[in-house]
Amino acid sequence: MAQQHLDPTDPTATEVTGDALAGYLRAQATEFLRALRLHRENGGTANGGAANKTEEAVDAARALRRSARRISGSLHTFRPLLDTDWSEEMRPELAWLSGTLGLEHAYESRLERLLLALHRLSGAAVFPGQAVSDAAGRRSGAAGAAAPSADAAGASAAVAAGSRAAGAMGDPPARAESRARGRVGAGTPSNASGPAHPTATPERGNLTVGAAKAGALLERQLTLARTRAHSTALQALGSSRFHAVADKVAVLASEVPLTPAAPTTDLRPLAAAAEERLTDAITALPLLTAGHPYNAEALVHGLSPDPSPHPQDGPWHQVRLLLRLHRYALEVLCGGSTPVDVRLLAAGQALNRHRDASEAAAAAAQAARTPRIAPATAYALGVLHADQRHEVEAARFAFQQAWQKQTVNAP
Repeated sequence: MAQQHLDPTDPTATEVTGDALAGYLRAQATEFLRALRLHRENGGTANGGAANKTEEAVDAARALRRSARRISGSLHTFRPLLDTDWSEEMRPELAWLSGTLGLEHAYESRLERLLLALHRLSGAAVFPGQAVSDAAGRRSGAAGAAAPSADAAGASAAVAAGSRAAGAMGDPPARAESRARGRVGAGTPSNASGPAHPTATPERGNLTVGAAKAGALLERQLTLARTRAHSTALQALGSSRFHAVADKVAVLASEVPLTPAAPTTDLRPLAAAAEERLTDAITALPLLTAGHPYNAEALVHGLSPDPSPHPQDGPWHQVRLLLRLHRYALEVLCGGSTPVDVRLLAAGQALNRHRDASEAAAAAAQAARTPRIAPATAYALGVLHADQRHEVEAARFAFQQAWQKQTVNAP
């Protein structure tokens, strides 16, 4: 189907030249340096400060990443207008910095997402934000129960059973989720006189045995990964490599290495090329697969012994990156008055959900490969993995709807 492209020149009726790019890069470099100063002043060290200082340091690190992404993205989109050697040397360093600073937050969000999903699937009533703290309170009692001996074949069979319990072929996500709630505690004896459906008991606030052990296992693994990511980020911020990047950004705040022809070159064709790459990548997506209520191929691959990322997810992650580059190009064209495109925002949010759910599903599958876990634990992880793959499919469908609406309404 032929698509109409959004006109990146729509917000600006006049030509936008390399001077606008220089101004944008200087502004982002200034934001980078400001965020770096705030991070250093508010506990951005190994021994940290008060709780409020820690939160401010987290916000400062997020601002560092945001500025680094925008500088790197602009260097990529408008690289013909910039000094080639400088640009090619700068972009990978900014990507390294942004990725390193983002790992700790990614592990924290992934753990919270998975624990909330376990609570939901087991029928427990938990308010948002309580899952992580509640799990920390249970850690001393439940951590030792996550590794009872069980043979690998039994655990694998339990994982497969849990994934099947999350939904039969062709079931929509809502129905599959309902089945998962009913079966996540199948490995735990229940009161015969009680109700058949776990959600029928309002006071049921505890996880089933399998889900509790799965939550404790995930918490140990992801908390360890988060701690390592935190240490890595601190080491990176104190390294000579980071100081070299910061020095180059400081120079960029006052002097942008444009080519001689850049001040008179129109930026709009380069921005249009970035949008063209985005629309081509979207056209190549398996949108028909996204319309299926249950993607069995994605489920089977995720629970296989192969820990490599799912091949279906890669093109969607690439579209997310291209959409971000398109947004940054619009920011350069519009300066400080970038209009809010609701449809573009909805598409970006759907792709963020897709990324989060796919990485959470991979974490659940990785936990299910832990040796000698109990069948009930593997069963709960299988249900959790299937639930997150349903979330992946729901995010793809939401993106499909947002983008098609965007295409229909495009001028």
